[in-house]
Amino acid sequence: MAARLGPAPVSAPGAPQRWAPTRTARDTGLLSPVRVGTPVEAATSDEAWLQAMLDAESALARAQAGLGTLPAPAAAAITEAARADRFDPRQLALAARETANPVVALVAALSQLVAQRDPAAAEYVHRGSTSQDIFDTGAMLVADRALRLIRSDLDRTAEALADLAGKHRDTLIAGRTLSLHAVPTTFGLKAAGWLHLVRQAEQRLARVQDGGLPVSLGGAAGTLAGYVQYAELDGAGAAAEEFEAGAYTDRLLAAYAAETGLARPTLPWHSLRTPLADLAAALAHTAGALGKIAVDVQGMARTEVGELAEPGGTGRGSSSAMPHKRNPVLSTLIRSAALQVPALAGALTQCLTSEDERSGGAWHAEWLLLREALRLAGGAARTAAELAAGLEVRPLRMRANLDLTRSQVVSERIAAVLAPRLGKAPAKRLLTQAASDATTQGRHLAEVLAESAELSGLLDAVEIADLCEPAGYTGAAQALVDRALSDTDAP
Repeated sequence: MAARLGPAPVSAPGAPQRWAPTRTARDTGLLSPVRVGTPVEAATSDEAWLQAMLDAESALARAQAGLGTLPAPAAAAITEAARADRFDPRQLALAARETANPVVALVAALSQLVAQRDPAAAEYVHRGSTSQDIFDTGAMLVADRALRLIRSDLDRTAEALADLAGKHRDTLIAGRTLSLHAVPTTFGLKAAGWLHLVRQAEQRLARVQDGGLPVSLGGAAGTLAGYVQYAELDGAGAAAEEFEAGAYTDRLLAAYAAETGLARPTLPWHSLRTPLADLAAALAHTAGALGKIAVDVQGMARTEVGELAEPGGTGRGSSSAMPHKRNPVLSTLIRSAALQVPALAGALTQCLTSEDERSGGAWHAEWLLLREALRLAGGAARTAAELAAGLEVRPLRMRANLDLTRSQVVSERIAAVLAPRLGKAPAKRLLTQAASDATTQGRHLAEVLAESAELSGLLDAVEIADLCEPAGYTGAAQALVDRALSDTDAP
């Protein structure tokens, strides 16, 4: 008998089947395919978050031990016990309903585990600390690890886009404004624009990661009083000036930052949530930049446009009802993330309005928002790298589409050439009427203009035909591509 997927039915025999929820819920990513199976999903999982909080606890113990305010053997015992596979995330989550955060239960469980190895060392777990210090430091560790993955995928995306821009520097396409053909451009310039956005996103993330992800060390209400008090008790026999509050906390902050690889904040930031807002803004920009690529690819991959196609594969893009379809699933996934992350970032920014020295709700509201923003941006970056590397470009279809208006896409050029001879307004009127006639009669713009009495003696048929060639009116497109490719440090 085949294994049953999901919980057992609870309705009576013969009645419509109703399904009861399982006792233990599990996030499988069913509703978020953009991040499923990507490295960032694992880097932001419950287990990863748990490990980050344990890393925060063990790093704190080592920092204190390095300053002589905690026994080195105790720090070693805490570090050895601080492994996520020794804890039950579900039990910690259930316990968090009683305390509004998972750190309280985690500290108790970690203390018990340490005590099994070294009873004396258990007294030094979470020494002088508070839940928010550990959770926020853990959150910054998770963000740091996720950003490394995201930035790596952005680098791969940029490399593929640079290759596209170079290869298609001169490949003509119709520039479109308000969905309609405007003037000629090149696909190389479009790809260079995508490249520019991706580079900007990576640079924004780099600025956040380089100094913008700080450890959290504030104690119960941002004064670090607990750390100072325990240091005075645990550092008995040391010179009194070593435990002067300001000097000691400066040294502790530096040591903690060194142990975690995170930045050192100027002040405790329990209710000063700029680090989260800055991170959220950078993630929103990243998702939006990738979303721009996605919507362009979707538009250019339309059946009636056909200028691009996503990389294929067995089952990729298949429809449940229409066998002929190969849907643009990669750009669809990226776009879905691009629509969600800015909303999450806005909600994270709202948490800047955090009351008192610790918020009752605003801090707690950040957690899932941050995780989803990291997951979605990371999933979009991984997907964009695949999309850019495998994108199928169809220059012949691009040229065929460009010719649909029979050179009306260069009417701006011809009007500009005629303006000094006819006047700006008369030249525009002439081209407007000629374009209308060409459309109505189904003729090439050059043919209509060659028959114009107003152009007699001004331009001959050969000159008109030359002006109507789209390849002659791409402006600085090629130079702009060259600039984008050479200016790798451009913001």
